[in-house]
Amino acid sequence: MKKIIALVLSVFMLGGCMSLTACGNKADYTVGIVQLVKHDALDSATQGFKDALTAELEKEGKTVTFDYQEANNEPTVCTTIVNGFVSKNYDLIMANATAALQAAANATETIPVLGTSVTEYGVALGISDFNGTVGGNISGTSDLADLEKQADMIVELVPDVTKVGLVYCSAEPNSKYQVDKIAEYLTAKGIESAPYAFTDSNDIATVLNGAISTCDAIYVPTDNTVASNTEAIDSICRPAGIPVIAGEEGICSGCGIATLSISYYGIGEKTGKMAADILLGRADISTMPIGYDESAVYKYNEEICTALGITVPDNYVKIEKAE
Repeated sequence: MKKIIALVLSVFMLGGCMSLTACGNKADYTVGIVQLVKHDALDSATQGFKDALTAELEKEGKTVTFDYQEANNEPTVCTTIVNGFVSKNYDLIMANATAALQAAANATETIPVLGTSVTEYGVALGISDFNGTVGGNISGTSDLADLEKQADMIVELVPDVTKVGLVYCSAEPNSKYQVDKIAEYLTAKGIESAPYAFTDSNDIATVLNGAISTCDAIYVPTDNTVASNTEAIDSICRPAGIPVIAGEEGICSGCGIATLSISYYGIGEKTGKMAADILLGRADISTMPIGYDESAVYKYNEEICTALGITVPDNYVKIEKAE
């Protein structure tokens, strides 16, 4: 009887190794990557993740196969993609952006899920008392840069500002979190602000025109729909002489004057190293705190700053645009 019980327990424990922490005895792993939409920031995070995980596993003589799929900015497509990963019992899922993380969280409680390019995990996952660690089968990295410093940038670069329009997509809860925080910081500085939410790409021009009619500066957070529409934003704001301060470098490169820039490749790398620790059995995802980029840099868009006559301090670094 003792032998039977021992056999049952060993089988149970072996099965448990397939969930929150991997046993580390496989030679090849399969990782599903679901990315909400294609744009430079998310692309960089995905590449950083793949490079770091591949390198970490190679050190141990192991390999990884990636199943990368994009959802074309459709949350329902994220769900379809993730359900496919779950049905194939992949070793780990990397969810790039908030909607992708939400889909993965709803799809599985056993396969490890790492998010990246997610601004605030408590908001994304509806955790009211979030303390920095999600628990269960979820962890990851955040793309949040210091919001108070971003509010300071607005006042520093646009010293005559009286009212700031906070433009964001209402379908992205992390975007609302950012603009709410920016509004608090601006209020503390005696600067008026107002939220201008659009539902999708179809109404961004209408909402933005409303904002610039009453505001003398615009703030846009790290927002995937904004990132996909920077050309449209620039075509409205620059001719009107309205400066845009952006939450991340990719957006700033397309329509902003300046940003406090994190490295999306860097947070992707950090996520990849976390994935390696999980797959190799070196760490338990349930106790992994969310990781952040600790080396944010002040950057500026030389072309738009010149067009609007804005001079930036010496500690700002010029954004180098791809040819």
